[in-house]
Amino acid sequence: MRNKGLSFYKRKKKISPLVVREVFVVLFGMVTAVFIAVVLTYFFGTYTNMVGASMEPDLCNGQRIYVNRFSYILSTPKTGDVVVFLPNGNTKSHYYVKRVVACPGDTVLIQNGIVYVNGSASPWVDVKVLDPGIAEIEFTLETGQYFCMGDNPGSSEDSRSANIGPIEEQDIMGEAWLHMGGENGGMGLIH
Repeated sequence: MRNKGLSFYKRKKKISPLVVREVFVVLFGMVTAVFIAVVLTYFFGTYTNMVGASMEPDLCNGQRIYVNRFSYILSTPKTGDVVVFLPNGNTKSHYYVKRVVACPGDTVLIQNGIVYVNGSASPWVDVKVLDPGIAEIEFTLETGQYFCMGDNPGSSEDSRSANIGPIEEQDIMGEAWLHMGGENGGMGLIH
């Protein structure tokens, strides 16, 4: 029997192989998750900066916009989506961030400050539009064309402008899905 008095020998702590295995499994899972996130972001996402006040109050000048490039590989833009595009495919221009108001085959007309899509007031434009631009006369979007406007139409150069017009599907880089920073700070989903 052993004496229960003072002992000057240190007991060696045994590290259980099961604990070591669990630690490595957790670390491997975390490293794998970060790797997959980085790869997906690199190949299927990108970012740009919001330029101007055309999407205020939700998106402000200088905010970083994260773009989901993968979403439109599987589907096409829908009304209400906030998309990022190069106007007329002009690679020397900055990326525009606007909301899809009408899709291919839809008719568009802006009359008395109201945006009409297929004869009904658009639910995506809830302010009076002072400059109807090319939509002063009703027209129909062709296959692969989208009519996009800023949420703040008084400060937006968008599909109403003759130099931009309807946005071609191939010029749409992706769907804006997250914003960060800018004048309001913070981070949030774009809807």
